[in-house]
Amino acid sequence: MEALTLDPMQTPIHADIAPALAGQADLSKISEIDLEKAVDEFRLQNLIFRATRKLYLQSADTFAGDKQYLAVQLIRLVEQFLASDKLDIPSLWHQDPVRRRILLAMNMDTVVGHLSRFVRLQNTEKLAACFDQEQPIGSTSAMRTWYTTKPCAPTEKSQISHVVYDSVWEKAVADLCEKEPAVLAWAKNDHLDFRVRYLYRGSSRNFVPDYLIRLDNGKTLVLEVKGQDSEQNRAKRAAMAAWVQAVNEQSGFGQWCFDVVFEPARIRDTVMAHGKS
Repeated sequence: MEALTLDPMQTPIHADIAPALAGQADLSKISEIDLEKAVDEFRLQNLIFRATRKLYLQSADTFAGDKQYLAVQLIRLVEQFLASDKLDIPSLWHQDPVRRRILLAMNMDTVVGHLSRFVRLQNTEKLAACFDQEQPIGSTSAMRTWYTTKPCAPTEKSQISHVVYDSVWEKAVADLCEKEPAVLAWAKNDHLDFRVRYLYRGSSRNFVPDYLIRLDNGKTLVLEVKGQDSEQNRAKRAAMAAWVQAVNEQSGFGQWCFDVVFEPARIRDTVMAHGKS
């Protein structure tokens, strides 16, 4: 399985709170909560059982064997993961046992979600597409008129009349799609309702990729542009990879692929790599 990085800089352990009066915080009555003062609440074994309980609830319905045996396996998996080199904490200061336990407690949903993804991967026998009962197949031809004050430009290769520029990156992708001969058609995924469900920090969320690109080799490329990577983005990619695999195994919708671009200079290379393969 992939390694999981817990960044202490993204984990708050200190907070100021104040009572709200008529929707406004009363700062004159502010008080402080410091998690390091509550260290007794963060015993490692307690954390392991809390994580295992969440993982058990996510896995029990799809496990056909003895549920007690499942619980024992999951406890062992969580213990092994927390003690392994697959858990990366890039901070010497947080290697202190107390601070490490607090960091794990504040990120336990992330740990469970990471483990759960690979537990499901190991136990998956096949993938099947589940169609929306009201609108099983979507199309860019169903786009309704909508208005925006953002910069936009007319399109020629897209069935949607205009593309909205939310960033310089997105303008670069749109310009490439309009000028590149290998791109037959494309659409920015805006108001299309194309989304993929994924789990992150114990909750189900929507991943809305940026572009759908039809290439001249018959493939449909789902393209996402990102400035930097994160654990949440990795969860999105895993869900998108499973979606692409399910659609390709379902057949009838052509060949699909997915990719992410982290550097503007790599946009053309990424699109052309899928166009040639």
